[in-house]
Amino acid sequence: MSLDARKSYDFLMQHAIYIVLIGLIIVIAIYDPRFMSVTTIRDILLQSSTRAIIALGAAFVLITGGVDLSTGRVVGLTAVLSASMLQVADYSRRFYPDMPDLPLWLPIMLAILAGLLVGVINGTIVAKFSVPPFIATLGTMVMVYGVNSIYFDMKPNESQPIGGLRSDFTELGSGAFGTGEYSVPYIVIIAIVISILVWVIFSKTRLGKNMYAIGGNVHAAIVSGINVERNLLYLYAIAGALYGLAGVLEAARTGGATNNYGNMYELDAIAACVVGGVSTAGGIGTVPGILAGVLIFGVINYGLTFIGINPYWQLIIKGLIIVAAVAFDIRKYLNKK
Repeated sequence: MSLDARKSYDFLMQHAIYIVLIGLIIVIAIYDPRFMSVTTIRDILLQSSTRAIIALGAAFVLITGGVDLSTGRVVGLTAVLSASMLQVADYSRRFYPDMPDLPLWLPIMLAILAGLLVGVINGTIVAKFSVPPFIATLGTMVMVYGVNSIYFDMKPNESQPIGGLRSDFTELGSGAFGTGEYSVPYIVIIAIVISILVWVIFSKTRLGKNMYAIGGNVHAAIVSGINVERNLLYLYAIAGALYGLAGVLEAARTGGATNNYGNMYELDAIAACVVGGVSTAGGIGTVPGILAGVLIFGVINYGLTFIGINPYWQLIIKGLIIVAAVAFDIRKYLNKK
């Protein structure tokens, strides 16, 4: 292979995710030019915002070579927790009938702390007891769903969907700076801020460097003096806190919550990360790639529905993209070896 051909090949390999995203947008726009409207782009970003926060949280675990199956259930738990404490006073099925109106920040912080606590439990089980992440988070996934279901079934709620949320809370999920189609939703701004913070952690902090080192070769990380147990605990805790924030925003965006919120979100998060270049072998992953992976699935979900493609075909297309991304990742890993 010539030098120019090699450079072109390397460029395509490095930027494949962005090429696929642009290609998807072009194909759908050719089929229906209305897809390129400002309103459509705004809606895709709005729907992708919480998914981006969840995927960024999952990436902290995936880059270390682990996997977190409790993601979706933590989102559900924190959505229910925050919604149950932020209902209007005169709602007929108020979760806490005698509770005074709490400051908006308090239930939000309690929900995020609940997510962080689950992350700490996951990190402790994995780091202290050397339980494989798949098994550890599978166990916490089931337990968190059980805890959430017991809480959700408390009287007087008794497993009824939580509604009647306060306007200052729902404004987080549906409000925006500006008016009309050119307004910028608050939830999109929050997702951008979180993305920047995660990028800083990944790229500019010792914790980020240790994360990549652990995922690249855990034995080499230990030899180099990295405290693997402590770092894993921090990384799982951050992931849990991000899931908690996403659960809060999901409740605010939809205006309610049930104990089934977040079901299977972990698979979407893992898929977005893998498609976005996070290596299944650990040690590799970038924030722009993860966000591109989230947007690819956002474009698929919204765009294919927009042009009237059967939802079952959408699942097939998503599955093919996931398999191709993993196969591509494994291929690159083998080539490096």
